[in-house]
Amino acid sequence: MYVVTVEFVIKQDQVEAFAPLMAANAAASVRDEAGCSQFDVCWDPEGKPVCFLYEIYDDATAFQAHLASAHFKSFDAQVTDMVAEKSVRIWIRKEHNQ
Repeated sequence: MYVVTVEFVIKQDQVEAFAPLMAANAAASVRDEAGCSQFDVCWDPEGKPVCFLYEIYDDATAFQAHLASAHFKSFDAQVTDMVAEKSVRIWIRKEHNQ
């Protein structure tokens, strides 16, 4: 499995606007992309303006399809000015016996 983690630091005054856009992007990813099996949106438990994503795709091609999707492009354009920092990491998930 192809795993993507993303950490966003949101500008404090933009959290309320960012959150529903992120939720809609996550829902569309799982609903509309055959290669996306999981898209978790997590928030800092202490209320800091930090959002963490855990996404699982079938492979790198499925992730590239996500980046090319209309819903992602729209989301990305809408939130660009809301984000103070963004960090993306790619992981490969292996079964325990591998």
